Amino acid sequence: MASLSREEVAHVAQLARLNLTDEQLDTFTPQLAAILANAADVEALDLDDVPPTSHPYPLQNVWRPDVVRQSGVRDAVLAAAPATQDGMFRVPSVLGDAP
Repeated sequence: MASLSREEVAHVAQLARLNLTDEQLDTFTPQLAAILANAADVEALDLDDVPPTSHPYPLQNVWRPDVVRQSGVRDAVLAAAPATQDGMFRVPSVLGDAP
């Protein structure tokens, strides 16, 4: 495991503007050391022959076609509205009358 001192964790916390208690420093120091050790393991891997990828599976545009269709609920929704006009909700004017 990577060596990491309690003072280094306190310094990083201060840089991040975190106020950690002594108990939190005691808890987080070995946790951060373990994280850094795992990162060092990943960094040590030989990835020269591994091609860069953005996704683990070769997926391409798996969306459904964009097709306009009737939902069948428009009339029911408008029927529940307090006021409608020309197939739309009618609401009180908030900007006054149109010029």
